[in-house]
Amino acid sequence: MSDLVVSPSLIAPNPTAPSTADPRRIRETAERFEASFLSQMLKPMFEGLQTDGLFGGGEAEATWRSFLIDEMAKKTVQSGGVGLADTVMAEMIRMQSQQSARTIP
Repeated sequence: MSDLVVSPSLIAPNPTAPSTADPRRIRETAERFEASFLSQMLKPMFEGLQTDGLFGGGEAEATWRSFLIDEMAKKTVQSGGVGLADTVMAEMIRMQSQQSARTIP
């Protein structure tokens, strides 16, 4: 069996990375992260619910529940969220400015 070899091109810095931060893209990424986080936090709330009642959705409801939870998380973020996106955005900007400072000769 041969040793695993990692190509240097895989770990080299990305030469096409944008040199300036686009605040809109950073905000969008931070909000998607917050929505994903909220979705993971909401899932345990719905795990114990029974859907077999008179007006329950049965298997179909259980199948589509994750989509409902994801949408609830997205709407929460659109309504102001819990503040995680602001923190993530600030950290992303800080990290990008540090990266830019290191690459400028």
